[in-house]
Amino acid sequence: MEYSLVGEGLKFMVLGMLIVFAFLAILVEVMKLQAKIIGKFFKEETPVATTPTTNDSEDESRRVAAIIAAVTDFRNNKS
Repeated sequence: MEYSLVGEGLKFMVLGMLIVFAFLAILVEVMKLQAKIIGKFFKEETPVATTPTTNDSEDESRRVAAIIAAVTDFRNNKS
């Protein structure tokens, strides 16, 4: 009696796993189809590259100044 219950449990487990696997496989294919359809109607525009207006050394000095200000402010507010 117990053997048949274990066998039935295994059958249900395999059946459930197959149903979930089939659902996920169908979901993946539907998402691929949706991506193709959306890509067909809404083309992705390529962004235009812009050149930065500031040079690297000026940008680096601003970054260092911001870090120093943040550390100083943290130390002053800590006490």
